[in-house]
Amino acid sequence: MKSTLSVCFLLAGVQILVHGHRPHCHSNEYDHIYPTEPDSQVEEAYPCKSKAYFKLAPSNADFAFRFYQLVVSEESDKNVFFSPISISISFAMLALGAKSATLNQILEGLAFNMEKTQEKEVHEGFCHLICVLNHTDCENQLNMGNALFIEETLRPLQTFLEDVKNFYDSEVLYTDFQNSTAAEKLINDYIGTKTYGKITDLVQDLDPQTVMVLVNYVFFKAHWEKPFDTFNTGEEDFFVDEKTTVRVNMMYRQGIYKNHFDKELSCWLVQVPCSGNTAALFVLPDEGKMKEVEDALLQKTASKWENSLRNRKIHLYVPKFSISGTYDVKEIFRQMGVIDVFTDQADLSGITEESGLKVSKAVHKAMLNVYENGMEAAAATFLEIVADSLSPTIEFNRPFLMMIVDQATHSILFMGKIMNPTEK
Repeated sequence: MKSTLSVCFLLAGVQILVHGHRPHCHSNEYDHIYPTEPDSQVEEAYPCKSKAYFKLAPSNADFAFRFYQLVVSEESDKNVFFSPISISISFAMLALGAKSATLNQILEGLAFNMEKTQEKEVHEGFCHLICVLNHTDCENQLNMGNALFIEETLRPLQTFLEDVKNFYDSEVLYTDFQNSTAAEKLINDYIGTKTYGKITDLVQDLDPQTVMVLVNYVFFKAHWEKPFDTFNTGEEDFFVDEKTTVRVNMMYRQGIYKNHFDKELSCWLVQVPCSGNTAALFVLPDEGKMKEVEDALLQKTASKWENSLRNRKIHLYVPKFSISGTYDVKEIFRQMGVIDVFTDQADLSGITEESGLKVSKAVHKAMLNVYENGMEAAAATFLEIVADSLSPTIEFNRPFLMMIVDQATHSILFMGKIMNPTEK
């Protein structure tokens, strides 16, 4: 009987399945970020000095697996690839401007228990996590960042601007959204540059009422600790399902890898380390067991897998491939109970004192290349924020009055009522 080679790929990053300290690129891990003599002003300006990101790990893992399960519930036979950390950071940054039920829905949608975790801890945790990911691994290339593109006429609250800069190291770029074509190009060029051309044309058809676009980007490139020899790569069968077989370039290597067979879930686990402190965990369910494994994807399952991995010599075959995915995060978040922020009930009064802001679009795009020497991945998340009351649409498409006024003398020169503009 042919065995079905269906591979579930997880990037085992700092928080979920790979623990330990990253190598220091400097004598002091934060010498290049913080002054050497901290004082109260420094503490206030850089709240990310604490290691609060450890508290985020369980919630971030649960969010990642829940998002994945909602994606595959719609199209279980399609490729899936996304960056949960990019999506989480985008909405956490948005939460800085949210209040009341809108705030609670966002944070609970990100899998935070607000009875156990304070909002400030969430932002401090993400702040420190961004610092660590961007600055402490010499072996791999990992660039992560955020940007706010703000309508030139919008006047955000100073506290909001300070928070997005201090907690999320976000750039703030004032933009003329009245020229939507130029604004789209500006944002897409920014994302393309930050992801080395891997994520393009993410922003399309900006709403005429757009007053802010929030962007998160991630670019990652790493080399396998023990590369696959290109000489051993050859065409092999890949069994998509019982009826479909395709030919793929299959990489091969014999070596010692951490691996484990989960008898309860009937799946193989193989951890393939990269140089530095990153690894890829490949999960291979037995034939017909993919759904069972997917349903069990929880933070506690990941922890159990991590503790079960043991070094053993194996013959490892992994396909050489490139995939990408684009997702309507708005619809997925609605299924998670994050609803108000996308409606007229949104309370984003922490961004500006004016009412009427809401998120009209939330789109995520990610790509992955896996090859003999390593892997390359990129992702970007884009939130489009529009204003109803700030820039109202007024369409004279029913009977109306009209006056022609001399403003110097306040004299009404002409006055009329237009019932049918087509009548002469």
